[in-house]
Amino acid sequence: MLVADVPLLRVLHADGPAPDRAAQMMLYGRFVGSWAGTTHYRDAEQVRRERPVDVHFGWVLEGRAVQDVWIAPSRTGHDAEAPVVMYGTTIRIYDPRRDLWEITWLNPVSGAINRMTGREVGADIVQEYRTDDGVRCQWMFTEITPGSFHWISRDSADEGRTWRVDVEMFLRRLEDSPA
Repeated sequence: MLVADVPLLRVLHADGPAPDRAAQMMLYGRFVGSWAGTTHYRDAEQVRRERPVDVHFGWVLEGRAVQDVWIAPSRTGHDAEAPVVMYGTTIRIYDPRRDLWEITWLNPVSGAINRMTGREVGADIVQEYRTDDGVRCQWMFTEITPGSFHWISRDSADEGRTWRVDVEMFLRRLEDSPA
């Protein structure tokens, strides 16, 4: 079945940003397309692991949101026996009244559901939330170029005086993906 034959996908997909907020939508809109790279993370035993990762961004909901899917290990070029770490989605919605992004991450593999806000900070994008026990968490897009970016998940139990990096991803745009 072709994607065009699936009613949900036809109404979810948008060709670009909504005209009434197009400039603001480009904070995440610049990532629309497909990316591949490597994720470095700690497993349940706190052992550092490395896996290939795929990420796909697209316009959705009449261009009023950017949605993505993060897959590790990637669907191609990995050991078929490797455990699935994530196969999740993020939806990012710009709130023009508050000039910030409302973001929800869902990873059915781990059961994670994270709700956060995001904004541009210098040349980076910082998304932030707190865990139920008050730990400050940040997900950051750094070293952003048209063809690559570095993604970091970190947390702080002391209000940002010190940070512990949990996950890092190094991604590059796939050649056949729009820039």
